[in-house]
Amino acid sequence: MAAFSMLSVFIMLALGFIMYLRFSVSFRQEIIQSTQKLMEQTGENMEDYLVSMRQVSDAVYYNVIKEHDFSSPDNDIQRGMNLLYEANKSNLRSIAVYNHYGSLMAAEPVALQKEDPNVTRQGWYQKAAGEMENMHFSIPHIQNLFDDATHRYYWVISLSRMIELTDHGVPQTGVLLVDMDYSGISRLMKKINASDNGQYYYLCDGNGQIIYHTRQIQISNGIARENNRSAAAYKDGVYDEIFENSRRKVIVNTISYTGWKLVGVIPYTTFTHGMFNIRYFIVVLILLMAMMLAVVNRMISVRISRPILKLDHSVAEYEAGKKPEIYIGGPREIRHLGCSIQNSYEQIETLMKTIVIEQNERRKSELDALQSQINPHFLYNTLDSITWMVEAGRNDEAVVMISELARLFRISLSKGRTVISIKEEMQHAQSYMNIQKVRYKNFFSVTFAVDEAVYSCCTVKLVLQPILENAINYGVRGMDDGGEITVSGKKQDGAVVLSVSDNGVGMTEEEVAMLLTDSGRIHKKGSGVGLVNVNNRIQIMFGKAYGLSVESEPDEGTTVWIRIPAVDDTEENRKVLEKGNLFGGESLHGNTGDGDGEA
Repeated sequence: MAAFSMLSVFIMLALGFIMYLRFSVSFRQEIIQSTQKLMEQTGENMEDYLVSMRQVSDAVYYNVIKEHDFSSPDNDIQRGMNLLYEANKSNLRSIAVYNHYGSLMAAEPVALQKEDPNVTRQGWYQKAAGEMENMHFSIPHIQNLFDDATHRYYWVISLSRMIELTDHGVPQTGVLLVDMDYSGISRLMKKINASDNGQYYYLCDGNGQIIYHTRQIQISNGIARENNRSAAAYKDGVYDEIFENSRRKVIVNTISYTGWKLVGVIPYTTFTHGMFNIRYFIVVLILLMAMMLAVVNRMISVRISRPILKLDHSVAEYEAGKKPEIYIGGPREIRHLGCSIQNSYEQIETLMKTIVIEQNERRKSELDALQSQINPHFLYNTLDSITWMVEAGRNDEAVVMISELARLFRISLSKGRTVISIKEEMQHAQSYMNIQKVRYKNFFSVTFAVDEAVYSCCTVKLVLQPILENAINYGVRGMDDGGEITVSGKKQDGAVVLSVSDNGVGMTEEEVAMLLTDSGRIHKKGSGVGLVNVNNRIQIMFGKAYGLSVESEPDEGTTVWIRIPAVDDTEENRKVLEKGNLFGGESLHGNTGDGDGEA
């Protein structure tokens, strides 16, 4: 689900970014297009306004001035100018005619001219005199030619042109001045500058002189700046520029007949501000998509992961030993994987059973081989003693020997069993020692001090005989005053501990260390099997935790300890031990301690 969610988030962010860029470009183009349309409409309105002023100028010139003489007593020129002024006075401030000396010939409305206004030095007059065939529009200025009874000053834009007039029948040149009310232009510009998003418009002439600007006073006072000179040089179109470290779009539209430039300025912050709602919409859309995708991803991830988790759980339980059925379900791939795991476990179990059976057979074969090494040795020594007795005429002793031998072999055979009770093992040891005492003419004594509580436990047969034989041959046999051999047994810490002690010659520490490890060394007497054989048989049957240990000191004697688990001598336990399943997982029943668990 995390992978799906991360992928979904990445896709949504990429999609949102692309949508934002797409909307941003579209929004920017839309703002530019709407600005161009507004400027075109404003330009048309302004052109209509200026055309009306041109028409007034043409009417005054062609219909009034050219048709009459200024010296005419009928005052036809004044009446004509008055009619035109009254018809257009909402957009006009004054109409005046000057001769080529700069003297006022006529004016409407009638007003007194200020003293020495230096008309010929003013820009509108000089432009008109310089280019006779054209009309010239000035930049906004305060009208300063006539005295106003109200002492008010008006901002005007002067439309001037060179004309031919007649005075006393003499033609001469002059200048016709039409002062337009600047408030008309101002109203048009204020109307389109009503926006508060940072976008604004201004008007300049072809030389870059500002006609209208929202911050015109600050610019004239040097507080603010505008890139009007560069804008005046632009052709109509859209431009990117950086002004005062701010990027902005500049749209230029030329006003016909005048050379004026209507300039629209769109800062890039306007685009960013205008994209707020779009950003909000995209964020909300991404959140909604994220919520939907979270639900979808959850459903998909659960659908994919549920069979995998079930398979993993069943495998974990199987590994924990519960051995449940391996989950087989879900998509085809998971079913195939479950079947493969199930088959693998079944094959492993089969192989494990085969290995256990083989190991048990191997252990049983080893045990039988070790057992076979002991039986011929007993028979050889005992029959040799009986033969010697018969030859010596000691028939009674021979009878006793034969009886003990029969008893010994009855226990040794044990109906083919390897595991017998400790009681039977003790009887076997007593029969063996009785035979040896007769053979060696009782030059040593034997004491059996075994706790009867251990009689009901089981053991591998023939573990005491080799140890007793070693005690006789290597312990007490060479002693002049006879030796003592003690056999004891008891339960200790959940195990049965048997011991064979003698007061014989003993051994050094080096010999004791080699006794249970060097099975290949040459024995001075005996079968050559001895303690190593017994230790191996015990460990094969019960495990490495059990077996023999030896303590000895020179001239002090030797003690051999036998440690085996305290397992009750029952038929079930015997079968388990005989099968060699003590390590294969089959439990022992009725044990008197924890020896089976240790084994």
